[in-house]
Amino acid sequence: MVRPHAPTSRAADPPTAVPFVDLAAVHEPVKRQVLEDLEALIEDGRFVNGPAVERFEEAFAAWNELPHCVGLASGLDALRLALLAGGLEPGEEVIVPANTFVATVEAITQAGGRPVLVDASETDWNVDVDAAAAAITGRTRYLLPVHLYGQVADMRRLAEVATAAGVAVVEDAAQAHGAERDGLRAGTVGLAGAFSFYPGKNLGAMGDAGALVTPEAGLADDVRALREHGQRAKYVHELEGYTARLDTVQALVLLRKLPLLDGWNEERRAAAGSYLEALAGVGDLVLPPVPPGSLPVWHLFVVRTAHPDELAGRLRERGIATGRHYPAPVHLTPAYRRLGYPEGAFPVSEALARECLSLPIFPGMTEAQIDAVVEAVRAAFAGPAGT
Repeated sequence: MVRPHAPTSRAADPPTAVPFVDLAAVHEPVKRQVLEDLEALIEDGRFVNGPAVERFEEAFAAWNELPHCVGLASGLDALRLALLAGGLEPGEEVIVPANTFVATVEAITQAGGRPVLVDASETDWNVDVDAAAAAITGRTRYLLPVHLYGQVADMRRLAEVATAAGVAVVEDAAQAHGAERDGLRAGTVGLAGAFSFYPGKNLGAMGDAGALVTPEAGLADDVRALREHGQRAKYVHELEGYTARLDTVQALVLLRKLPLLDGWNEERRAAAGSYLEALAGVGDLVLPPVPPGSLPVWHLFVVRTAHPDELAGRLRERGIATGRHYPAPVHLTPAYRRLGYPEGAFPVSEALARECLSLPIFPGMTEAQIDAVVEAVRAAFAGPAGT
């Protein structure tokens, strides 16, 4: 493996600083409209379950070409309530990749299910379909694929596996708004798709927010009740529910941003394309795979290197921000050691965690910023041969 090298000292123009994400640039096109909407909301006073929530639900359902959307307080709520409304019973198994953000597993345990972790695949860094198929037992209720980094898992094969086994699919599409693979759109293949609108997401609110999309009217109705203390009519509590509503303020923000999402996704694809071309063959970098038929939306641009912290340090010296997504697979986090999976149980997921480094990518990223990242990465690996 090639190790990043410390830069040599020389006089030069100050490098272009690049943030990991530039939310100010994302918000600039909608800022004035959002402020006007907030002023109108203050006058109107319908801060909970205001009409903007239903308008956003209708718009986001249509954008996903599905009949139903339920706005929720977070992506975690969307996952948890999908599992509950779909009929998860205590102790039933949910198959999920070890290579994911911890919220995916939180949703399972909080809904009373038992997470059954499987490894990721080197072909797309998402769930290994063969491993998922092998993990199905008589207690399996769901397959829960994660469309990590904005790349859709192999939903065509996963759907075939699920149908053959008689289990349902719930999709974690929190990082994949608008991504496609084999003509299938993230979040629209299974019983339900869960989305997060955390501010840094491809479609981000100005705070926590999420949504569930589904073709099933009954599921959507149950999730609406669960988000509202289990009531379908005021003070008629048919289910044990939650406070998991989409805030009206966030719905207003999302309504203004949704029409811009397709264009923002194209800007991410352009930036990712520049990275893929310019960083090919640099050092020991492993660039993200893009399987045939895939149309990622590049929520994150994650590379692999034997020394991610060292590379991050070299980039930081040049004003380039980076991230780690994620530095520990779920089964090796303190919160989920209790699942009983030892180190070495999921070698691909563990290697990804050791080696991952996320480079800046966001809508509105300029050519100068992309060039600065590329130059900084190349410079980090320049010099005498490393180890």
